[in-house]
Amino acid sequence: MAEYQNIFNRVQVQAEPEAGVPLPNGDRERIGKPLLFYWAGKLGNAQIGPIYLGWTGLASILFGLIAILIIGFNFLAQVNWDVIQFIRQLFWLGLEPPQAEYGLGIPPLAEGGWWLMAGFFLTTSILLWWVRVYRRARALNLGTHVAWAFAAAIFLYLSLGFFRPILMGDWSEAVPFGIFPHLDWTTAFSLKYGNLYYNPFHMLCIAFLYGSAVLFAMHGATVLAVGRYGGEREIEQITDRGTASDRAMLFWRWTMGFNATMESIHRWAWWFAVLVPITGGIGILLTGTVVDNWYLWAIDHGVAPSYPIVHPNVVDPATLQGMSQ
Repeated sequence: MAEYQNIFNRVQVQAEPEAGVPLPNGDRERIGKPLLFYWAGKLGNAQIGPIYLGWTGLASILFGLIAILIIGFNFLAQVNWDVIQFIRQLFWLGLEPPQAEYGLGIPPLAEGGWWLMAGFFLTTSILLWWVRVYRRARALNLGTHVAWAFAAAIFLYLSLGFFRPILMGDWSEAVPFGIFPHLDWTTAFSLKYGNLYYNPFHMLCIAFLYGSAVLFAMHGATVLAVGRYGGEREIEQITDRGTASDRAMLFWRWTMGFNATMESIHRWAWWFAVLVPITGGIGILLTGTVVDNWYLWAIDHGVAPSYPIVHPNVVDPATLQGMSQ
């Protein structure tokens, strides 16, 4: 019997497009005629559409577009409305938050007001999309795990651009919009507060990040490895002996020393992934509010070594007696 290797390819099963389960009373109808797209089938299900947006989805897209337009037009203004330069310098362009002198007030548009407006519309868009994710899950009688995982990411986003600036008392502590300006802010933030690598919640964040990568890679590799036995059809595989799932769990017991089930591996992966933004957000909120210098904090708590003074203190010659003032 011929078999296929599914690391780089997969069998596409295509049938007549289906509209999905009936919607609850009061919901708007799904829009668009479903179609089958071959290259989409290379990544997942080949069917595209129909799409359900609803009022929260439409409002989220509208607010998001307004935020993107505000940021985009500010970028264009910075290159004197030159589209070519806009494309060339896109990675370097940024929309900065207000200066510290404005505190938590509302500055002029050109001095941070546009940043506040873009942040308001973008945050509203994200929160409306969260409402949409939660309501769609409830409408389909699903668990709300995706919504709460999304909420963890929103917590980190709000910690960086909203919660911490309020705790610090000015908007200048927030992150600018832009690719390289964002990275520059991250470097300056770490230097300003004594090296963020010594922040224990940053350590936890990185541990869960690497742990998530390992868990997802192990799970994905295991399912692909038993794909020749139909391992991707998880539900019908769980209770049968000798099936793909049984072989996969036996493999884990032999190599890892314990069993992973089709349910437990997803639960571990969910928690590991969700704890990345949660621990990261906590670390951000503590920086500058509770701890001003993470390196000195690490020395005080035995995390970092305290190095002895090797060289004597340098004396400024201008302060010595007899020197002309």
